[in-house]
Amino acid sequence: MPNHRSGAGDPARTLRLLWRQPDESPRRGPRQGRSLDEIVTAAIGLADTDGLDAVTMRAVAQAVGVAAMTLYTYVPGKAELLDLMLDASYARMPRPDRSGEPWRVRVAALAQDNRELFTAHPWAAEVATGRPPLGPGMMAKYEYELRAFDGTGLDDVQRDAALTHVLDFVRASARSATEVRLAQRESAWSDEQWWAANAPLLARVLDEQRYPTAVRVGAAAGAAQHSAYSPEHAYEFGLARILDGLGVLIDGVRSGRSRSAAATADPGAEQSD
Repeated sequence: MPNHRSGAGDPARTLRLLWRQPDESPRRGPRQGRSLDEIVTAAIGLADTDGLDAVTMRAVAQAVGVAAMTLYTYVPGKAELLDLMLDASYARMPRPDRSGEPWRVRVAALAQDNRELFTAHPWAAEVATGRPPLGPGMMAKYEYELRAFDGTGLDDVQRDAALTHVLDFVRASARSATEVRLAQRESAWSDEQWWAANAPLLARVLDEQRYPTAVRVGAAAGAAQHSAYSPEHAYEFGLARILDGLGVLIDGVRSGRSRSAAATADPGAEQSD
């Protein structure tokens, strides 16, 4: 389970910060010499380099050159700061016009956009977003991505569920890819080098007579992927299956609407079937 989650701070103060609304309460402390955007950008930089645990109020304050207590005049705490970091990352995502492309192309593209987000900001995939930061970046992202399902015939609930299904897959895929990168960094070996070095031992302990299917399939997959697990292959295979599944749903919705329209045009047709 993720150790960090969005929406953990004070909701009213978080929303004011996200939408850059003025705080009417009296402000105490030193005069602000930095902008909130500078604070958020510094925090994102720390998280990109060293992970979310490195993002402390003291570390962010040091990164922007202010006293630690001064930082609290910009943002109440790390919980609110995390929501600002996520929303800023969402706001910076590209949003090209793909309205003329088939739905599968649009959905595959939005999946890739999110994959690139998590590649640039691996920490974002570790944040539980059951309570998403409803800032301008999040809302623009949601609005844009929902449009990938235009023309599919899905109703509003199905459209939201379909988008969530795709994004959940991309998030899980990104986390697996990060785990592979960390393992390679810690061991200083690629997966292919690790398996090659341990091949003699594996050959002795893996009995082909006892595990014939596992040995055969594992060897074939390992040879094809140069590893027991390939994040790239898993992503491409999984996304294709998700698109296939959504295709079945969309075809069913369209077929149902066609039958309903035909029955409305000719009420006797359905009874004669």
